[in-house]
Amino acid sequence: MSRTTRTRLQPRLMAASGVLLLTGLALSACGSGDGSGSDAAGGLDNVTITGDIGSAPKVAWDGQVGPTDIETDVVTEGDGDVIEAGDGALAHIWIGNGYTEEEAYNSYESKAPQLLVGDISEPFKKALEGHTVGSRVAVAATAEDAFGEGGNPQLNIGNKDGVVFVVDLVAKVGDEPFGEEREAAKWAPGLIEADGVITGLDFAGANKPSKNLLDTTLIKGDGPAVTSGQTIAVNYLGQVYDAKAPFDESYSATKNPASFSIGVGQVVPGWDKELVGKTVGSRVILSIPPANGYGDKGNESAGIKGTDTLFFVVDILAAA
Repeated sequence: MSRTTRTRLQPRLMAASGVLLLTGLALSACGSGDGSGSDAAGGLDNVTITGDIGSAPKVAWDGQVGPTDIETDVVTEGDGDVIEAGDGALAHIWIGNGYTEEEAYNSYESKAPQLLVGDISEPFKKALEGHTVGSRVAVAATAEDAFGEGGNPQLNIGNKDGVVFVVDLVAKVGDEPFGEEREAAKWAPGLIEADGVITGLDFAGANKPSKNLLDTTLIKGDGPAVTSGQTIAVNYLGQVYDAKAPFDESYSATKNPASFSIGVGQVVPGWDKELVGKTVGSRVILSIPPANGYGDKGNESAGIKGTDTLFFVVDILAAA
């Protein structure tokens, strides 16, 4: 999941930046050897989508789907915040192969919304932009528009197949924390920033590490409290006490936070214990002793020893 040679604190989930947006891999065409099969197929008028937001859609096919242009339709309109151009979202996603008329992917099976943010393909942008949280949006597109010229072998979608997406927008992902600013605890390190981007932690005025798990809130978010089992989207930076540079961070990748389930063991125990109960929009600093971090063995690939205390600044941008 690392964008550099650093090791992230948890493996990347099967998210939009992974399997859903995979490009450039070869897969022979399923629809037609000469590419003409899609032209004879229909668009969203060939599918009927039913079911409630919060559960997997029921999709009935009335013929193959292979549009020449991207089509969108709002199946259910939500009453939440509008997702503007450039915004991200946590979303449940259903994908169907328009040629075989079969389900290819369904995020509801894992009960984990997927993160759609950053450099996503045009059909996903159409599913987000201008729509409101709580909406169910249907999109029909070519495999090339959705995944690139190679289609998506992992989803068994050929490069000439049509694709149907059903996207449930469950939360908007903000660019930055929002809420009430608060004074940090005296033990906490300061933030080092460049052009408004957090680049490191300053331990000059911080206390020496405690054996206790600690947190302090810099911004008390205006959003709802995070609950165990939710998927959260965060920006974060991690640094060992008194180290000169972070061992991992997500701030330098523009509008590209990380996402994972919280409270269920997908991240270091200190994150599970301290982030559950925090409100969306918050910025917090965590001090995590080895027992709540990587334990006595540390994390050699990240340069973390078994005696190291970990410090993190975390921005909670969304939860669903």
